[in-house]
Amino acid sequence: MSKNVGLWIDHKKAVMVILDEQGEELKLIQANTEKRVRVRGGARMKSVSGAQYFPAEDHKDRQYMERLHKFYGTVIAHIRDADSVLLFGPGEAKSELENRIAHEKASVQIAGIENADKMTERQIAAKVRSYFHKRKTI
Repeated sequence: MSKNVGLWIDHKKAVMVILDEQGEELKLIQANTEKRVRVRGGARMKSVSGAQYFPAEDHKDRQYMERLHKFYGTVIAHIRDADSVLLFGPGEAKSELENRIAHEKASVQIAGIENADKMTERQIAAKVRSYFHKRKTI
């Protein structure tokens, strides 16, 4: 049974379109990451050796990265059994996911990686159908 997956991904969500013999299925995976906020300067902390500065956003950055790491793990678990995966979307998330797949040595067959702007679920599904239909006819 052949199973192709198109995955539109950014740091907030992943929209998966799964194409197989039964038809088409759409899945949404939310990242549950809060937007990182950069604070100018930092917080001031008094210590025995005098006033010291530390980055106030460091803790939030660690939390954000942990949530992103968990998000990528969930996405990989959903695409692990696909025959072929198309990764696309805006920004860095698609490349970060590709690196995570390589780092984990996950058996995920990436068919292609493409840049794409924000898209509706219908546009995502249409792109995935078109991509795999063209590959089938070549």
